[in-house]
Amino acid sequence: MYDLIVIGAGPAGSSTAITAARRGARVLLLERGRFPRHKVCGEFVSAESLSLLRELLDFTCSNLLDHPVRIHQARFFIDDQVLRASIHPAAASIARLDLDNALWRSAERSGVEAKQQVIVREITGSGPFALATSVGDFEAQAVVNASGRWSNLTVSPPATNNRHEKWIGLKSHFSEGDPPDSVDLYFFDGGYCGVQPVSLNTEPARINLCAMVRADVASTLPQVLDLHPALRERAAQWQPLMTPISVSPLVFGSPRPTRNGAMLVGDAAGFIDPFVGDGISLALRSGALAAQCLTSYGGTLSLPRALKEYSQQYRRRFASVFRNSSRIRQTLRLPRLVRAPIISFLTNRPSVAEYLVRKTR
Repeated sequence: MYDLIVIGAGPAGSSTAITAARRGARVLLLERGRFPRHKVCGEFVSAESLSLLRELLDFTCSNLLDHPVRIHQARFFIDDQVLRASIHPAAASIARLDLDNALWRSAERSGVEAKQQVIVREITGSGPFALATSVGDFEAQAVVNASGRWSNLTVSPPATNNRHEKWIGLKSHFSEGDPPDSVDLYFFDGGYCGVQPVSLNTEPARINLCAMVRADVASTLPQVLDLHPALRERAAQWQPLMTPISVSPLVFGSPRPTRNGAMLVGDAAGFIDPFVGDGISLALRSGALAAQCLTSYGGTLSLPRALKEYSQQYRRRFASVFRNSSRIRQTLRLPRLVRAPIISFLTNRPSVAEYLVRKTR
């Protein structure tokens, strides 16, 4: 009987497992995949979570944060204009392959029992819980679902105004000579594409390209690159450094921090608009919050109280982030003639753009 079983070992699940184990809980961490591996992700770690990440990483993995690429500016290429917003303090750019692997190793060194290539097929009970998996059955006093935006354990997609549209995510790494220290977002009808450096210590530098696009608009990265003139021109000299990967569907909806007695963290709780660049930060912070709530009652798991506290704290800390990012997404989806004066206003007033960026943190 474990105190806690965490399903999914991305940033959210690893953050939960590490925090709970260091607070005295007996934790089992189950991961469907195998590390190291790439994930569709913008690989942007906002400054708000860097101190937490440093706390989570074991000293043997802390070099990941010694000299990361710093992102000082966001540039939005939309409607033939370039909107700029400074990022203070600067964010970090860390490849998910390195980040997830370091968090996994840190979890093991924190006393977490960690198992890879394990599929969780069913969860029964309401505390204690029984989990049927591909490698046997396990029991726990509490369960945290960090299995991502779409798995057999995640809630059904909520009703949204884009439920008839299929959105997909695409990612790859490329080489580029002397990329800017900015996250560059290229918007087009039917989606957007983000580009940022992830390594400047190689020659040429390595950049990450991550796109979210409607399936009827594009289904491959070459098709995405053709959708924006400035992006197409910039990509002409790129050389691929990995095989592109994809994920679908991407479903928007209001965050839901608990379900059937389990806590949901990271994308399992709610999928935030990727262009705001706070997905990893929310994953790390929501995972740590879940663990703190579960272990805050004299070292024992008082599940009903913990669930209530987590739900309240989650909505208090993160609801405005989802709300504000959704409003920005709806603005960008307006017809070009309608949004043009808004974009022009923001282009001429960078301080307002910086304020909007802060409101998604």
